[in-house]
Amino acid sequence: MITIRVANPSDTAIVADFNLRMAWETEERRLDAARVQAGVAALLSDSAKGTYFLAEAEKDGAVVVAGQLLITYEWSDWRNGNFWWIQSVYVIEEFRGRGVFRALFDHIHTLAKARKDVCGLRLYMDAHNDTARRTYEHLGLGRTNYEMFEIDFVIGHSKSETSVTI
Repeated sequence: MITIRVANPSDTAIVADFNLRMAWETEERRLDAARVQAGVAALLSDSAKGTYFLAEAEKDGAVVVAGQLLITYEWSDWRNGNFWWIQSVYVIEEFRGRGVFRALFDHIHTLAKARKDVCGLRLYMDAHNDTARRTYEHLGLGRTNYEMFEIDFVIGHSKSETSVTI
C-alpha cells in the first residue's frame, strides 16, 4: 500500500538526497549537495515556491519514503490559471515498477482537477529518457509543440556555452 503526504521541513534530508540521486541517474550530473539541501529547505519553508509530495510504502515492517514529486506553479494569462509543473520526480530503485509514481501522479492530478485556479499539468524531462517518456505517455500526458530554452547561471550547460547577441 502506498500513501501520499505533503513533505515538511523535517523531510529536507531525504528530498535533497533523492534530488542528488535523480540528477546523477538521469543526467550524470553531480550537484552541489549543500546548495541542493538549501534549495529544498527554502522550498519546504515557503509553499509559494512549490510543494513536494512524498510516497510512503512499507519495507521490512517499517514505513519508508519510496518516492517524491514536486509541484511548482506557472501562471497562464491565456487560461487565467496556474499550470502545475511536475518536477524532481524520483522513486527509489527497489520500488520502481510498483505503482509509486502512478500513486503520486494520480494524487496531484486529482488535487489539480478539483481546483478552479489550476488549468493543467506540465512537465519536462531529459530528451533521452525513453522510460520516463513511455510512463508519461501511458498516464495520458501528451507532447506539446514547445521546446525548452534556458540560460542556467548556477549549473551551466553540459555542452560548451556560447555567447548570444540579441
